[in-house]
Formats: sequence, C-alpha cells, structure tokens
Amino acid sequence: MKVYKIEPSDFASNSYILTADGSNAVVIDPSEESVIDELRRKNLTCEYVLLTHGHFDHVGLCGKLYNGGARICCGELEKDFIFSPANRGIFGGVYIPEFKIYRTFNDGEKFTLCGISFTAIHTPGHTEGSMCYIADDCIFSGDTLFRCSVGRTDLPTGDMRKLISSAKKLFALNGDYKIYTGHGENTTLGFERRNNPYIR
Repeated sequence: MKVYKIEPSDFASNSYILTADGSNAVVIDPSEESVIDELRRKNLTCEYVLLTHGHFDHVGLCGKLYNGGARICCGELEKDFIFSPANRGIFGGVYIPEFKIYRTFNDGEKFTLCGISFTAIHTPGHTEGSMCYIADDCIFSGDTLFRCSVGRTDLPTGDMRKLISSAKKLFALNGDYKIYTGHGENTTLGFERRNNPYIR
C-alpha cells in the first residue's frame, strides 16, 4: 500500500490517497481541489472516500468526487450529523457539499476497499461519530489524535472526556503504528504514548 499525503493550502485538513495497485484509490478526508490534482498526477481513480468525521474542512471535495463516481463512507454515528443543522451552522454557517453516503461502519468492523484491508475504530470526542481507520501499520486518526495533542471538543457533539478515552483506546493497541493526522505533521503511536501531554 502506498500513501500520499496532500497538505492543505487553506483552512482545511490533511488528505490522504491510498492505493494498492497503482490504479484505483481510496481517499481519506478529501478537503481541497489539490486532491484531484494529485490523483491526476498519479493516474489514479478515486473509487472510495473514507471520512473520519463530517466537519467542513474534511469533506470539502466530497461533492466533486461523488459526482465523479466515488462511493463515500463514514462512521454509522456520523452519517446523520454531517448534513445536520448543527454541523452546517458551525462558525456562523459553513458550506457542506451535497453527496450521499454509500456505506457506514461500526466499531471494530473490518472491510476491504481497492484491495486494502481496513479496520474501523470508533473514537468519539471530536465528534460523536468520529472514526479512525487502520490499514497495514498505519492509523488515519482524523482529528482524534495529533502530534502531542488531541482534537478540539468545543463544536457540536464534542466531548473532552470521550476524546481522552478514545486516545487511550488507540494507545491500548498492540505494537506501534504510523499516525496520519488530520492536521499538522504525522507521528507514531509509540511517540504519542510517551509524549502526548493530554493522555497520562
């Protein structure tokens, strides 16, 4: 599996393109037009989108990818929140593109997309339906876990107690993993176990 990171040029999330065969791709949290540019450069077709959660800065490109044939997936508890007035109303009202959810996942569910095996981990706290996804030795953590930090909890359905519990849930996984974060630089699970000041 190859992982390509696309860093945002504006107020948006990191996006990740995953491919096993060099032809078809899974995109995690497509935020900006630069994701499409990278797909074209790599000659990849986005077959699926995985959302860690539904905030506008993580779903900004979903409408275009959906219209291009991509199937969009998210956590079961996030599905209704994405298009809710509460989510659309943050920061005085934000744009959420129109798209439909193809499939949802529950905690611990295993699935395969484009030849890549994933495990969904429900990690509430940043939002109630937030998900992290494990593939190979990688965790795509969205806004649950950052390098030496965690996500904010002051937006609708956020809960700091649940977020800390979710981070500890990740810490309890066996072994080490590369952590591909929703914002900022990537890290490792081992580093966060030793250094993250929010989880002691």
